[in-house]
Amino acid sequence: MKYLKFIPWMLLIIITAACGNRKGKPRQQEVVQNVQQLDEVVPQQIAERLEYVDGNEGWMEDSVPVFSAPALRTAYAASAGKAIWSKNGEAIPQADSLLRWIGSARHYGLNPAHYHSNALLAAQERRHTDKDALRDAALWAQTDVLLTDAFFKLANHLHYGIIPRDSIALRKDSLLTDDVLNSLLRDAISGNRISEILQAQEPVHEQYHLLKAGVAAYEEQYGNRSWDTIAADYTDTLAFRRQLAARLVQTGHYDTLLNTPDDTVALKKAIKQFQQDIHLYPDGVAGKRTIQYLNRQPKDWLEQAAVSLDRWRKMPDTLPARYLIVNIPAFRLQVWDDSAGMVLESRVIVGTPRTRTPQLSSVMTNFVLYPYWRVPYSIVFKEMLPQIKKDRAYLTQKNLEVVDHHGNIVSPDSIDWNKLGKGYFPYVLRQMDGLDNSLGIMKFNFANRFSVYLHDTNNRKLFANSNRALSHGCVRVQAWDSLAMYMVSSDPKPEMADSVRAWLAREEQRVYSLPRRLPIYIRYFSTEYRDGKLQFYEDVYGEDARVRQYFH
Repeated sequence: MKYLKFIPWMLLIIITAACGNRKGKPRQQEVVQNVQQLDEVVPQQIAERLEYVDGNEGWMEDSVPVFSAPALRTAYAASAGKAIWSKNGEAIPQADSLLRWIGSARHYGLNPAHYHSNALLAAQERRHTDKDALRDAALWAQTDVLLTDAFFKLANHLHYGIIPRDSIALRKDSLLTDDVLNSLLRDAISGNRISEILQAQEPVHEQYHLLKAGVAAYEEQYGNRSWDTIAADYTDTLAFRRQLAARLVQTGHYDTLLNTPDDTVALKKAIKQFQQDIHLYPDGVAGKRTIQYLNRQPKDWLEQAAVSLDRWRKMPDTLPARYLIVNIPAFRLQVWDDSAGMVLESRVIVGTPRTRTPQLSSVMTNFVLYPYWRVPYSIVFKEMLPQIKKDRAYLTQKNLEVVDHHGNIVSPDSIDWNKLGKGYFPYVLRQMDGLDNSLGIMKFNFANRFSVYLHDTNNRKLFANSNRALSHGCVRVQAWDSLAMYMVSSDPKPEMADSVRAWLAREEQRVYSLPRRLPIYIRYFSTEYRDGKLQFYEDVYGEDARVRQYFH
């Protein structure tokens, strides 16, 4: 019985051991007699906070994870453990500069909470309202460590973004090492260049800066606003129209000075304009899908824009002198040339959500006139083989020929089609060249592991669709002829352009190898700055939805 009194103590020891090295929060207050003592006491408080970070798996005392615990330790080792952002109870000007950056983080598509904004603002408020707080070594130490970590995070996020980098976004310079971060910090502090250093981490691309300006303007106009949601199911048609008109007024799609809410023609026009702005089918009808987008709050649109800003940060630091870029959600291709800006723009058709066009970086090497189409096995087994088994005339209707593994054309009548399937199919289906070929007149080749390419199409009326996620994964280009002639324009032989036109006129099957290879980027930007405003596109593949948690 005499051992029972030791049981509570034994349990406490066991529980403590089970928790590993987790540390309790550092002291939250240590008020010194005068501010001159702060420079002696603050380093002790900073050491406590660094120890807390190490013992709590990289989490700060404000429950926000640090960017790099080793980078923090390096920073304070370089300062001999002393405060970086204050001296004798007074913040240095660089601290105010960084606080302003944190406060405007949303203009850069970033979340201020990631940079300890709540804890820093609370500390600032305490120093403004509580005289003792000016002598509180714990408060100064907390602020210092938070600011140092915030600087490291901002520098990295402005350069590389928040979304984890994948094989497409991975670059040779895909790390700001702890030494580089500390070098940036030293330069920013010593030269009072917080803004200059942080701005230097941003991409230099024009489209990024236009988008960023659009985000800042949108944030200024709508950031603190919200609107009531519209019910998709309603019984009072007139009340619904008036609610719809009021909602469209808020984003400038409907003008009540020129129209009344009961003007159904004007209302339909406003709905159509809203649908066009986000690439929904512009039928002017407020259906379920349109209402779903109308009900999105400004913060939702800003978050969508923030994702696109983040994706620009994952582009190469320096883009080639000329390049081609396909923006999947915009269903658009552009060619950029340093000497002339954007030299070509075309509508495109991309893969369906089930057969997605992949994001990639490559270099275009050649184009083929009047190409054969080697049908991918995924299409053979899912779509064609069942039809062929029903009726071999399907091959003739689709202009298909059967080729064996030696390249010989095989008569369809000599094949027992019922014995063929995924497990055994020793043939290739090839669609012959011509205007009926699914690749159309031209195919543009570039190396990639997905076996996709750019090409013309025999179904050109689909370019008129608002939603053009319709292909099996390759990119169909409306202005294929203009793209081809742009590529030929750099040929050292001026007569080559006439040769290509002659080949087209004679319907000759030719391969043209580019004298200057053209870099190509296929990317996913669901927001752009275009025609003087932010342009939003539907998240056709759900790529934005997949990564939005990183912005919360």
